[in-house]
Amino acid sequence: MAREDFNKLLWFLAVAEERSFTRAAARLGVSQSTLSHTIKQLETRMGIRLLTRTTRSVATTVAGERLRQTLAPRISEIEGEIAALMEFREKPAGTVRITLSDHALESVVWPRLRSVMGRYPDIQIEFSIDNGLRNIVEDGFDAGVRLGENVEKDMVAVRIGPDWRLVAVASPGYFANRPVPRHPDDLIVHMCINRRQATQGGLYAWEFSKDGKELRVRVQGQLTFNTSYAMVDAAMSGYGIAYLPEDIVRRHVEAGELLLVLDDWSPPFPGYFIYYPSRRQNLPAFQIVVEALRYGGVP
Repeated sequence: MAREDFNKLLWFLAVAEERSFTRAAARLGVSQSTLSHTIKQLETRMGIRLLTRTTRSVATTVAGERLRQTLAPRISEIEGEIAALMEFREKPAGTVRITLSDHALESVVWPRLRSVMGRYPDIQIEFSIDNGLRNIVEDGFDAGVRLGENVEKDMVAVRIGPDWRLVAVASPGYFANRPVPRHPDDLIVHMCINRRQATQGGLYAWEFSKDGKELRVRVQGQLTFNTSYAMVDAAMSGYGIAYLPEDIVRRHVEAGELLLVLDDWSPPFPGYFIYYPSRRQNLPAFQIVVEALRYGGVP
């Protein structure tokens, strides 16, 4: 393969990761037409179709997915080595890419990293909001932030937040002509606000626990979201019961705008951890990010 094609491979990787020419072009800082033409040139030179294009989406072919899985960890390793060289600079520098949920970003990560950005102007942080579980090595991320129970076993994991819980809430108006559920099974006859799981492709089954007994309930309703904050507004507007992180609904409960139900069925569970491959921990910029997020540490 000609040397100039290596840049085309990087562009292909961006499209494969973003699953969109529009998003990939914005990420690379090029026009969408230029990016599309370059990928077609790569496919022609290789004699293989790498991407399947429709009017609404872009997906890798079998060959394209194999190429993506081959490229992503190697590119990540090269980027890591280049970032390590920055240790010789006076100030830590480099880009740290993190995949995390909207709730993790708003409740823990951004509040602690806000001041870091001001103190270290040569550090760039890219946040990718995703409520699914990502393979951070294959997808080119430096780290992920997820609940402790979802962290991959072969990763270094650092706790960055306290235990928390999901709670079921609805507006007083919703319960005006409906019985308040006393048991998770009662939710079956209620209108509920669903959450879509990005990686599993299905709807989240609400998880409850009490006195050692665990239950998973699949609920029904008019609305489905894949982010937490839109669900708050839907619940307050009377569209049903939502199952949400307690910290983002607490003030609405205290104000009487939302009613908390099934409280005794919602125990706390381990909170957020930042996780990453062991080779990332020696990079100066990355160390600063981790230490700022470490639970109980000083940002």
